[in-house]
Amino acid sequence: MLPVAMLAFLPSRRLLAAFVFLAAVTATGIVGYVVLADMSTVDALYQTVTTLTTVGFREVRPFNTAAKLFTVGLVALGVAAFFFTLTVAIEEALATDYRTRFAQRRMRMEIDRLENHAILCGFGRVGQEVAREFRERGVPFVIIENNPQQVELARSFGYLVVEGDAADERVLNRAGIARARTLLAASDSDAGNTYITLTAKAINPNCYVVARVGYPHNEEKLKLAGADRVLSLYTLGGRRMVLSALQPLAADFMDTLAAGRHGDLVLAEFEVSAGNPLAGRTCSELLANTRNATLLGIRTHDGELVVGPRGDYILSPGDIVIVLAEERDIAAMSSGGVAPTA
Repeated sequence: MLPVAMLAFLPSRRLLAAFVFLAAVTATGIVGYVVLADMSTVDALYQTVTTLTTVGFREVRPFNTAAKLFTVGLVALGVAAFFFTLTVAIEEALATDYRTRFAQRRMRMEIDRLENHAILCGFGRVGQEVAREFRERGVPFVIIENNPQQVELARSFGYLVVEGDAADERVLNRAGIARARTLLAASDSDAGNTYITLTAKAINPNCYVVARVGYPHNEEKLKLAGADRVLSLYTLGGRRMVLSALQPLAADFMDTLAAGRHGDLVLAEFEVSAGNPLAGRTCSELLANTRNATLLGIRTHDGELVVGPRGDYILSPGDIVIVLAEERDIAAMSSGGVAPTA
């Protein structure tokens, strides 16, 4: 299979047909001069090329009447083939440029319409998996990538892409950083991710930044740069391997949660705001009228993570509730209303 970047340079069927037509006229001229003027193949090729290009050189050898009439027809046919090929080539070049410009403009318009979207910086192996997960979950996102081959690959998947350095504030602005909900710094460079985080936080301090780190000693630098969450893929991978070896069923359960959806159940989180009716209620009251919901944990307003909270825990403004439930139960709980009963 050809690389994606090379596909744009393949000729269209119309242009390919024009080249075939020109080649057929050339082959006809060679055969004609060999037969009618008794020329060698090289002399016939030379005579054909000089005739088709109308450069005005003398004949290789004197022509008889048949060769002269053949030359007249070859000139007419050759000029038509040459100008037809040239016209098609120019049209294809202009059309390709127009299509490229139109596609880029349409992509910019789509990005400008996004609100509360995610920005993925880097489309390497990690970035490709992140993009796939975003698409499966229906999360709107924009990719920033400076490698032309990776840019073409991302576009081939139909993703919204901004080409450039994610540490450049102009590039981040084109990706809509001021309106973005979250940014994922997933490049292969810890230094690059640090600069990306610094720039993103300077433009939009409310943007939630998740940064990838390759070396553990750089984790603190990313946090100082403003990253809200720093992930080491090697550390996570090591923990996952140990869990799979020692507690395989627990590992399968974690995979189910990480998938975000299992049947009719969806993993979701929502915040208890000051004006939300949930404030002051207990966990038991939260789940009282749900049809199929499980309370997994609560991130309290002071940053503590409570796993499997007690039923008498009272929700406070700033708490973040993590549940596994059906979508209608999630909608009712997050709004502070009563979930509909079956």
